[in-house]
Amino acid sequence: MRYENSKSVILIVLIMVSIILTWNLWTYQPNFDLMENNDYVAEVTLKEKRELHKIITPDLVLFHHNGQHRGTTNAVEIDKMMNEIRKWSFYDVENLSDNIEDIKALVHGNGNAEIIFPADIPIEIYRGVLKFEEKRIPAFNFNRIVINVENSEKGNGIVYFISSDYQRVYMSHISPGLLNEFNRNFFKNAMQYQPYFAFDASEQRTVFIPDGNVEMMEYKYLPVVLNSEAFKEALFSDPSFVQRGTISQVEEYSDVSSKMTVDSNTNMLHYINPNADSKYDENAYDLLMRSIDFINGHGGWTDPYRYVAKDEKRKSVKFRLYSTEGYPVFNGSGLSEIQEVWGRNEITKYVRPNIALELPLTTEMVKVTLPSGTEVLQFLKSRRSFKPELLEQLVLGYRMTRADDVNKLILLEPAWFYQYNQVWGQITKEDLGGALHGLE
Repeated sequence: MRYENSKSVILIVLIMVSIILTWNLWTYQPNFDLMENNDYVAEVTLKEKRELHKIITPDLVLFHHNGQHRGTTNAVEIDKMMNEIRKWSFYDVENLSDNIEDIKALVHGNGNAEIIFPADIPIEIYRGVLKFEEKRIPAFNFNRIVINVENSEKGNGIVYFISSDYQRVYMSHISPGLLNEFNRNFFKNAMQYQPYFAFDASEQRTVFIPDGNVEMMEYKYLPVVLNSEAFKEALFSDPSFVQRGTISQVEEYSDVSSKMTVDSNTNMLHYINPNADSKYDENAYDLLMRSIDFINGHGGWTDPYRYVAKDEKRKSVKFRLYSTEGYPVFNGSGLSEIQEVWGRNEITKYVRPNIALELPLTTEMVKVTLPSGTEVLQFLKSRRSFKPELLEQLVLGYRMTRADDVNKLILLEPAWFYQYNQVWGQITKEDLGGALHGLE
């Protein structure tokens, strides 16, 4: 009897121990304070993220009608057009490259609206901006969207995606009703825009140049210096191991493999990671997409930067600052650009300004009249070494310089800029009797 009672007592004790252990397991909460303090890095954002269509956007729209050419670089007007186009549904995309004998005539033909981007864009990326009915379409790059308004009268809605650099043409279709609406809203009102004239640089390229004198505003800005510590938190894999030093107004941040310098004199930030693997093939989609995602990851769009160039061989992508009106901004020291160079899985080089132009001095704004495009083109053609086939663009824009070394004021000065043999240069009003100025 005693044996049976002992077994019952032992069984009850075991049951109670099991209940206590189970309760402790269910209600146990580990102390994460140490982990949160030492290992967790909060997301760092300098500014808000930007949508794809605001980063990859046209910088010129041309309307070709009855032998005349009208165009606009105005950011507000171009946004209106693109907002309408983003609502369209494109279908039946096909490659016509081998069937078009004169691509230049197709692009600039009568009745066309020509939407021009600064650089080639992989269509895989722009599917995030435009709507395509088919899940699968051919892979291609383009730097122009050409909308043929005349075909609306024939019951056809035809839109071309064209790469002028690689002479490739892809045709797609939209509803004729959408084309008629675009005609009413934009094409028929094209006479309100700036006149352009055509310069045949080569058999494959026509350069369209603003005609007549143009008035632009000159601006001064008190720049805002960006937080270097925020960049450190964003760029280094483990910021807790980063060491900081200062030499002659240059901040240096480094760990075992990477280094970031921030120069307060030039307002330039350089980040390098030389150990990243660069021996691999990069496709255009991955290169551009990861470049945009990288800057979005730390809110690096501190001003209205746009995608303007990529180099798949060098694995680099460039974004340029644009004025609020839609003019490109140039600076010989890179102060108006963001450049990225990529390795296999991580960035190897990141160069950008550490300032933002948030405070315009409205009392310092001045209206400037620039020489006509005809005068500027004649000046270029008068140079002994000038070869027309090497002229790629001739545009209005802004030259960024320091207006005040004491207060670090930034001046945006209107000027003419030309892209010649893949290099940008500047022509000022004074330069029309002097030498050319290179920017890159």
